[in-house]
Amino acid sequence: MNNLIKSTKFIKKTNIIRTYCTKNNNNSTTTKNILSDIEKEKLKREIIERIIRVDHAGEFGAARIYEGQLAVLGNTKEGPLIREMADQEKEHQAKFNQLIYEKRVRPTVLSPIWNVAGFGLGYVSALMGKEAAMAVTVAVETVISDHYNDQLRQLNDAGIDDKELKETIKKFRDDELEHMHIGIEHDAELAPLYKPFSELVKVGTKTAIWLSTRV
Repeated sequence: MNNLIKSTKFIKKTNIIRTYCTKNNNNSTTTKNILSDIEKEKLKREIIERIIRVDHAGEFGAARIYEGQLAVLGNTKEGPLIREMADQEKEHQAKFNQLIYEKRVRPTVLSPIWNVAGFGLGYVSALMGKEAAMAVTVAVETVISDHYNDQLRQLNDAGIDDKELKETIKKFRDDELEHMHIGIEHDAELAPLYKPFSELVKVGTKTAIWLSTRV
């Protein structure tokens, strides 16, 4: 009889321990799932911040390039065309000014550098002639349109369903591609040392993108 009582008590204790362990395991799994969801949302937020930060900087820099070109070519027959592209870039810049405020994204600290560098690139290329100015347009817009495509893929891969941001990027990408084709149609490839000059501008643009994403 005593043995039966002891056996019954042992079974009860075992069941209690099993129940406790099962609850703990379930709680642990739930906690891990919650943490995983939090980490995923944090990653999505970081991706959105990086995209808006770099695009805000990029559109600012592009607008400054056209302003530099207009300082030299504004009164030539190419002036109205360059001004039209500059106005589009200013629209892009205004949109990212809005997004950077609404989504509370810190802008890049490198804006003062892009302010000077963008204007300088536009100004110097225009002094080299309209072909060189158009070559800069082709090089910069090629890199930026590719960059926008990369961002769209990144948003899709991360499962980020921000329709406004995606539609903004798609529209601006199409505008940049239009600028690229305009540059080609207006003799960009006739610029002196077109290929090495174009590659140099592309490298500089890619470097600016890399830095603005992170700093």
